[in-house]
Amino acid sequence: MVCDGLNGLVLISPFRCSSQELLQEMKAFISGIDQVHGHKLSVKEHARCGILLLRNLPPARAAVLEHLRGVFDEYVSGYILELNREGAGGPPGMSQAGLDDVTQEIQGVLSEFVQSNPKAWAPLVSAWSIELMGQLSSKYSSWHQVPHTSSLNELLHLWMSCKATRVLMEIYVQCLSSMISSCPDACVDALLDTSVQHSPHFDWVVAHIGSSFPNTIISRVLSCGLKDFCMHGASSVMDPLFPSLADKRVPKMASVVGILGHLATRHSDSIRQELLLMFQESLRPSREPQHNATVPFLLQLAAMSPALLGTVSGELVDSLTPPVLEQLQQQFAGLSRDDADNLLGLVVHLICQAGPGAYHILQFLVNTAMPASVITTPGLVVRDGVREACHRIIQLLLLNLQKLVYNRPLGGPGESQTPRTVPFFEELKSRVRDLCQETLRLERKRHLWQHQLLALLCVYSGQSCATEALGHLLVLARSPEELTLAIRLHDQLSASVPGLLPATVRRCVDGLHSSGLPEPQAAQLLTNLALLLQRDGEEREAEGEDGELSEEEGSALPSPSTIGRGLAEALSSHVRDLGQLLRRPEARLSEAAAALLSAVPLPSSPGPALLSGLAQAGVCHFLRTLRHGRHGSAQDSSRLLGRLSSVSPSALRVVLQQLVRSATQEPGLFGGTPWGSPRPQEPLAPAPGDSLLDVNCRFGTAVNFGGSVWAVFHAGIIGRGLKPSASLVSPSPSSPGPLEASDNLYQLLSLLVRCGSQWRRPLAQPEGGLAVPPINPEAAKAVAMALVEELCPDVTNSELAWPTEDQARNTVERDLQIRNHFEGNPLFFPLLQLVALGRPALCYCSVLLRGLLATLMAHWEASRDSLTTSTPWQLQASCWLVSCMGEGQLLPPVLTNMHEIFHLLTPFEVHLLLLTVWDYMKDNGPLPQKFTFDPEQGQFYRDFTRDGDISKYLDVLHSILHKNIEQLGHLCGRFQI
Repeated sequence: MVCDGLNGLVLISPFRCSSQELLQEMKAFISGIDQVHGHKLSVKEHARCGILLLRNLPPARAAVLEHLRGVFDEYVSGYILELNREGAGGPPGMSQAGLDDVTQEIQGVLSEFVQSNPKAWAPLVSAWSIELMGQLSSKYSSWHQVPHTSSLNELLHLWMSCKATRVLMEIYVQCLSSMISSCPDACVDALLDTSVQHSPHFDWVVAHIGSSFPNTIISRVLSCGLKDFCMHGASSVMDPLFPSLADKRVPKMASVVGILGHLATRHSDSIRQELLLMFQESLRPSREPQHNATVPFLLQLAAMSPALLGTVSGELVDSLTPPVLEQLQQQFAGLSRDDADNLLGLVVHLICQAGPGAYHILQFLVNTAMPASVITTPGLVVRDGVREACHRIIQLLLLNLQKLVYNRPLGGPGESQTPRTVPFFEELKSRVRDLCQETLRLERKRHLWQHQLLALLCVYSGQSCATEALGHLLVLARSPEELTLAIRLHDQLSASVPGLLPATVRRCVDGLHSSGLPEPQAAQLLTNLALLLQRDGEEREAEGEDGELSEEEGSALPSPSTIGRGLAEALSSHVRDLGQLLRRPEARLSEAAAALLSAVPLPSSPGPALLSGLAQAGVCHFLRTLRHGRHGSAQDSSRLLGRLSSVSPSALRVVLQQLVRSATQEPGLFGGTPWGSPRPQEPLAPAPGDSLLDVNCRFGTAVNFGGSVWAVFHAGIIGRGLKPSASLVSPSPSSPGPLEASDNLYQLLSLLVRCGSQWRRPLAQPEGGLAVPPINPEAAKAVAMALVEELCPDVTNSELAWPTEDQARNTVERDLQIRNHFEGNPLFFPLLQLVALGRPALCYCSVLLRGLLATLMAHWEASRDSLTTSTPWQLQASCWLVSCMGEGQLLPPVLTNMHEIFHLLTPFEVHLLLLTVWDYMKDNGPLPQKFTFDPEQGQFYRDFTRDGDISKYLDVLHSILHKNIEQLGHLCGRFQI
């Protein structure tokens, strides 16, 4: 009965009956079979009937294939139900096991037809299998055991584990393989159509087929997508603001994007090659209608798929040579204004969405858009039309980026409420330094574009990027014009990025101390910061100081902005860190740090640690600049120490003590030789006839030693002679000459006066010699105490009273040490003169005065020379000593003037006069209580009339004057009371 029915169906001519009619006939036939046998046939039996019908009646293939869909649907349903039972812990079922042989038979029959006549059967069978897989994937996508579409690997594993879907996949692969060498478009079209209908549940099919035939699928998918684009969307360029409209206007566009997106993870190189090949083919002369639509198609494709854009953007930009750009311009020259605007807008949209290669794209646009009058990159010489187009793209890009930055929309209701990212900016975050370098090139238009883009990037990225950009500009700027760009960037960002300057300064200081910056860049950063502060200071202060900006530099910077005041406030909290840079061995770095610190506002109440550290670093830098002859940099450290000393009285004392202590330890800097310098390599033999015993005996006739620790002193070693004098020590090759030493001394005294002067004005060097204005008594006292502490550390400030002759004999060793220090260091007498100006500060140097006076008296008493000029240093020291004591009003004027005649007297007469000074000081000790402050003159003075009659101290002086009346008669008037 079944065979008769089949024979009846076979007799139906395919030319007299459509596939739908044939399907109805087949259903009626199968129903008749159910009625004959009295029971309904199973799916398996119906499938075998369909297979038999397909073998004997090929024209009924459409109806049979439609009927066979139920077999695969039944199989998949049972497969999913079995997974559910296994997932719930139930026993495994056998619902789909009976259909394994049927599906195998179906695959065998269809494979035979495809092998026998692939041109006729492959398109039909491939469309049937691929559509059936799409229907099954969508139908069972919501079932419990089916993974989510985002888990593509799990989804692929699930469906490929099902024999029914695996058979369908194998059938389609066989069809595509049989047509791949001739015309695979029909198979690929079916794939695209099904992907449009059933995506994303169908993505696993696309992923598997694409992995099996990557080159074929990629090329054919692009070709089919281009054809569909020409049919639906090539009449006008897509609107870049609504790229999703391509799904409706070009049905296969979304499918093309989805397929290529799945393949991009493993076959990005193949996709890139196919896209570039398609682009290159579009540049060749051709009359095909899709020739001019290729570039818009590729642009629209990239707009819908960021993965494809990132895959091809880099090499696509490299391929845009001047000839290619000219061809593109000619190709789109005929577009209407609206289409041209849409095309440019689409290009701008793609640039904003470009991730990897964004910086490369930016540089290409900037180099191409540069005016013709500027030297462009070698090999990139384009026509004016191309240059104008790139110029317009840059302007549109900046405008679009500005809208994206200042109008950043939040995510949708189902998305996280965070601002959406701009891939173009995300890529440029790592190229901030390169952008700053390009901005500082100061080429026409280029630096304006780069600077505007840099500001937008900083606003988009927040404080971290803004501080990095501003920091790079401060580091890399090498001229006032370049530094102006940093000022403008700060002015643009100050309202959008709160706390910009403090964060930038903190970042810069961290870079200076972490060795993250090379020495030239670190020095340039400090110089630029100092330049900004000095510029702002010029506008706020009327008085000028050394080291100010020149007129050219000052005119190059704009009018004062908030950056100067903000920098001053930010840097003031990093004074300690900046002060440590003064000790760095790199000269350029330490000098730049000194210039910056000389302009940075200091804390109003610095702590002891900060005060001491900054004073030590400033003094160390000051002396080092003098040592190397860099007096210009010494002015910076002088300003720093002067400003530091004005903070508080304690700061003044610390600075002055540190200056005195450090300067006295480097006597060679001021033309002296330290006592106790190393002996020459070869010991000097004693002079003939000169023995140590004779020298000691001769010296002993003048001084009567007492029994104390100071009675023991070292004059030499028996058998080796006396200790070498300072003049026998070889000078250092790096020791300054007389002029340099004198200049160094002047610089030091000027700094001491600046720190301790009451009026804080610069010291002008007179032509006739060294002269200093009055100094603050407290400052002079600090200098005096530091001087005594350095030369006599064992002496306390209570030892101000003048000792008797017997007491003086007990301090011979100490007095000799004091004398040797003064002889080896020419700095000490000018320091005494400076102290003497600040009455009554010289009283605190009593131990130094009496030590010097005692040794000088001993020298003149023991001298056997006829003239005092035979020992010039002792003569000059005697004059300086008496002059200082008179300046400090420790001696009355009549006794002070006698140093004017020392060079005309004999040594013994000088000894008698100094002995008179000793007697006066013994009777009228140097005590500060004897001074009175005069508010009219603003200084202390001493009334010598309160000390009694001083005529008794003038007898020796008058006697010497009377004895030498011929030479000294004209000076007698200066020694009258």
